[in-house]
Amino acid sequence: MTRKRKPRQGIQSIEVGGTLLSALTRARRPQMLRDLAQAAGMPAAKAHRYLVSFARVGLVEQHAETGLYDLGAFALQLGLSALARLDQVTIAAAALPELSRQIGQTVALAVWASQGPTIVRWLGADTPVAASLRVGSVMPLTRSATGRAYLAFLPRQMTRAAVRKELADNQRKGLAPTTQEAVADFVRQTRTQGFAHTMDFIPGIGGMAAPVFDHTGAMTLAIVALGYSKPFETDFTRICAAVMRSATRLSERFGAKSRSGRGCAPEEPC
Repeated sequence: MTRKRKPRQGIQSIEVGGTLLSALTRARRPQMLRDLAQAAGMPAAKAHRYLVSFARVGLVEQHAETGLYDLGAFALQLGLSALARLDQVTIAAAALPELSRQIGQTVALAVWASQGPTIVRWLGADTPVAASLRVGSVMPLTRSATGRAYLAFLPRQMTRAAVRKELADNQRKGLAPTTQEAVADFVRQTRTQGFAHTMDFIPGIGGMAAPVFDHTGAMTLAIVALGYSKPFETDFTRICAAVMRSATRLSERFGAKSRSGRGCAPEEPC
């Protein structure tokens, strides 16, 4: 007979006070006492006592001029310390099996490495989409969804030289795009909709890539989905929505502020 595990005892006052810190974090700006108390569901006098104690240990601070409460220096240290402990690739990789199950497609993670966007995790669906794409594959900046996501969300100085070289290679090989104007067009579109989408990088394969951001607002990873073109494009809206949700959750896990995109319109691939 399995014995039920008893709930571990804690300190209730810390848990109650935590609702104030949670409310202050969600607010994203300094708050009046009454607003914090209301958000935490407690009387203002009770909230004030907690805030006094939190201020003494540096979790909150009160602005002398306005009387508004904000997160304090120790709260910042805690957050930065937690972020420094994150192994982002490992955490993101743990989300791939569920994402692949939801969409029924091959999924991958890519990071920016010395040679450009590089696949570091790969989880194939029942039918692999391309034997040439595996861990270690470096994706082209101008032709793949992964590369276009990085082009759109990395600082231009990080990609400028590689783009010039790749455009010259494209022209020599008879591939598109071949001009900076074409690159600028899909970069604008990717930034607007929040993801990159291609149907012609590999013949017969559709793909999309969504950026994952860290607490500084920098793109740190790309989540990629790939599949045979016809079923992929037919089900694109659902696939895209699931990938975007996964990217958003990871970005929040890494401390990024929320971003808004236009949506997952299948008729407007990048």
